Amino acid sequence: MVETAAALADRGWQVTVTLPAPGPLVRELEKTGVTVEFDRSPVLRKSALRPAGLLRLVAEMVRAVPGSVRQVRRAGTDLVYVSTLTIPLWVPIARLLRRPVVVHVHESERNAPLMVRRLLALPLLLATRVLVNSRFSLSVLTDSFRRLGRRAEVLYNGVPGPERFTPPRTELTGGIRLLFVGRLSPRKGPQIAVQALARLREQGTPARLDLVGAVFPGYEWFEQELRETVTGLGLDDAVTFHGFQDDVWPHLAAADALLVPSQGDEPFGNTAVEAALAARPVVVSSSSGLDEATAGYGGAHRVPADDVEAWVSAVQQIAADWSGHRDRVLDDERTARRRHAPEVYREDIERRLAGIGRRAKA
Repeated sequence: MVETAAALADRGWQVTVTLPAPGPLVRELEKTGVTVEFDRSPVLRKSALRPAGLLRLVAEMVRAVPGSVRQVRRAGTDLVYVSTLTIPLWVPIARLLRRPVVVHVHESERNAPLMVRRLLALPLLLATRVLVNSRFSLSVLTDSFRRLGRRAEVLYNGVPGPERFTPPRTELTGGIRLLFVGRLSPRKGPQIAVQALARLREQGTPARLDLVGAVFPGYEWFEQELRETVTGLGLDDAVTFHGFQDDVWPHLAAADALLVPSQGDEPFGNTAVEAALAARPVVVSSSSGLDEATAGYGGAHRVPADDVEAWVSAVQQIAADWSGHRDRVLDDERTARRRHAPEVYREDIERRLAGIGRRAKA
């Protein structure tokens, strides 16, 4: 969202960004020069799948309609851009007011029940255009409604690299330094990283692990369980919990390899791209958008998500052929900069949105 807002503001668009509530995005958005407002448009949650939750969602949407309509009219909106599937009201509001609406899809859950996927995708049938962040995300949408394939286009994320590049170490003195970046949750798989570390050390491969990320409210039990696992495996001196960090680049600079052990579908895999931009080998769960995100990178290993021994083997391969991996990831860094340069994304998104706006006025 921030990259898109910056792209439009830099090119002279008057941009008003509407959020459901204050949060860390506000400061980043305001830096781009856009106007930030708040609207209590309801957010789709899992509770909406239950009868009582669905009734509550419908009631919230009805109450939100007048305020959302006023907001679109007050801003003098020519085009509505929605950056998520989970705030569905803006699509029918835009169509009601005869504004073109573009939905940019960053979510995909192929393993979710078909009813859930169709509920999420239903508003897209009203959209003027749908942008998706990967071919995998597109396939999930068309599995729900085949006709969406006619109005959807793939647009890969722009991913900024580090301000200061730190090349990988020439030697793995003291052992390999592993890094996990992401939410601490069963779905993101930090438990797999911890188990792999334990097996590596048992097998004589010196290694340590840094965990960068925090839990969502309500998942504190998982962090406690993870810490107890670390202690139970005798890894307190080899695992560091850093919590949430705004800037992950210093941690990537200090690491030798990144682990992305997601246990569920990922629509793309920005974290894996960040590993390439930092010139670090990456091991990812072989599924969904992670395969797509790491395609063509010589320093990437793809392994079954829940096969701890496969994760161990991949790390051992990296350590055993460190010189070769070092050469490959330096090539990967150049490839990633070409593929995901923010300036390329900004030009592309602005061109696509401008074209839709012009056609709507014609």
